[in-house]
Amino acid sequence: MAARHVLLTGNPGIGKTTVVQRVCENLKTSGVMPQGFYTEEVRQGGRRIGFDVVCLDGERGPLARVSEFVRDSVVKGPKVGQYIVELSSFEKLALPALQSGQQGCRFIILDEIGKMEMFSECFKQSVRASFNLSGVSILATIPVAKGKPLPLVEELRNRKDVTIITVTRDNRDSLVQEVTNLLLNTA
Repeated sequence: MAARHVLLTGNPGIGKTTVVQRVCENLKTSGVMPQGFYTEEVRQGGRRIGFDVVCLDGERGPLARVSEFVRDSVVKGPKVGQYIVELSSFEKLALPALQSGQQGCRFIILDEIGKMEMFSECFKQSVRASFNLSGVSILATIPVAKGKPLPLVEELRNRKDVTIITVTRDNRDSLVQEVTNLLLNTA
């Protein structure tokens, strides 16, 4: 089976999200409108205070915040390090992006499938279903395999229809066109 999904991995801060954003721009230039989301750091006064989910249609909302920056003081969510994951906000934004594949979208972008996102059972189910949709290709980022593996990430790594690419400082710029070509050639 030919690979039709691309998983980008690499160390934090290496440029995976930048590659994803540039591939999305290339797809749009090619006349293809991908659906999905990416995550973006939120900084205040030079300090990272959390992450937002940013949908490709421009809608955005919190994924996680350091506890003193949680927008609603009654929000109680799972913790990853110093961050509280805002599951309801994440699911409100991420789940419709995954359902776009069922509505005829050819390319879904998932940046990222990581520890924070794994707290959502609905997200995990939707990711599995999306990877099995006929005629849909997915570009996703996954964490480097260190420590305790995330079961869904390991399941995706082992699929025969997936190409895994490690992003490095040396290859991140050239990967944009390579990944764009891989995706466009799956259609």
